[in-house]
Amino acid sequence: MSGPGPRVARGESLQQQVARNIRNQIAAGVLRHGQPLPSTRDLAEQWNVSTFTIDKAMQILVTEGSVVSKPRAGRVINAPDQGIRHEVRSDTPSVLLIGGFAGSGKTELGRVLARETGWPMLDKDTLTRPVVEAALEILGRSPNDRESEEYLNRIRPREYEALVNALTENVQCGTSVIATAPFIREFGDPVWVKRMEAACADMNAKLFIVWVACDAGTMHTYIRHRGAARDAYKLDNWESYVDSIDIDFEPPVRHFTVDNSASGAPLQAQARELIRTVIGGWQEA
Repeated sequence: MSGPGPRVARGESLQQQVARNIRNQIAAGVLRHGQPLPSTRDLAEQWNVSTFTIDKAMQILVTEGSVVSKPRAGRVINAPDQGIRHEVRSDTPSVLLIGGFAGSGKTELGRVLARETGWPMLDKDTLTRPVVEAALEILGRSPNDRESEEYLNRIRPREYEALVNALTENVQCGTSVIATAPFIREFGDPVWVKRMEAACADMNAKLFIVWVACDAGTMHTYIRHRGAARDAYKLDNWESYVDSIDIDFEPPVRHFTVDNSASGAPLQAQARELIRTVIGGWQEA
C-alpha cells in the first residue's frame, strides 16, 4: 500500500530510515542471525522505495556489521549474539506499559525489552485482533475499522480490558510483564494511570509508563512497509491523520521516553537504559 508523503520534512534520509527499521527488527528478533535478506528489488517493493535507496541502506548496515554479503547467499543478517538468553529478576514484579502512535516502534521496543529481560510481552493487537475483527463483522462493519465511534466506544475499551487482565494474571504469578498498545487515551488520563498504579501496588508490583516518540516521516515509512489492512485509512488520509494527532505528545504523568526518531540513539541501547532505570526504581530517571 502507498499514500501521500508525510506532512513534515523527514529528519533523516529514506535510506537511513530503512536501515534503522531493519536494525530495530534485528534487535527485536524479527530478523534472525543467518537469515538471507530478500533481493534488492523485493526489498524496494516491500519498503515502497527505489532500489537505489535499498542499496544505500544495505551499505549502512554492511558497514556497521549488521548485514554481511556472502557468495551465492547474498546479503545475510549478522547477529550472532541473538542466541544468548537474558533473564532479569527483581524483588518485586515490574509492569511496563509501552505506548505510542501507529508506526512509532512500540512493538519493536517491547520485543527488544522481552529479549533483554526474559519477561513476557503482551501486545494488544496480537491478543485481541481476531476477536475484534469478528466483533466488527457481527456489527456489520469492516473488520479493519479502527476509526468509527462504534469501534472506539464499544470495542476499544474491551481490548484494553483484555490486555490489562492478561498482564494482571502474569503479575499475580510474580512475573514482570511488558504490555504494548497505543495507550494514547490512557496515558493522557492521570486518573487512569493512578488506578493502574494502585492496582499494581495491590499486587506488590511497580508500574512504569513508557512513551515511544517518533517523527511523522519515520512512522509513515514503517506503516507503509508493514502493509496492515487496519492502516489503510491512515495511509489514504495521511495528511489529515497527522493533523489529527499531537506528534509532540508526552504523557502528563511520570514516564520514560524512548526516542525512535532520527535524533534517537539505537533502540537496543535505549531499551537497556530503560531496564537499568526499572531495576533502579526510577532512581536514574
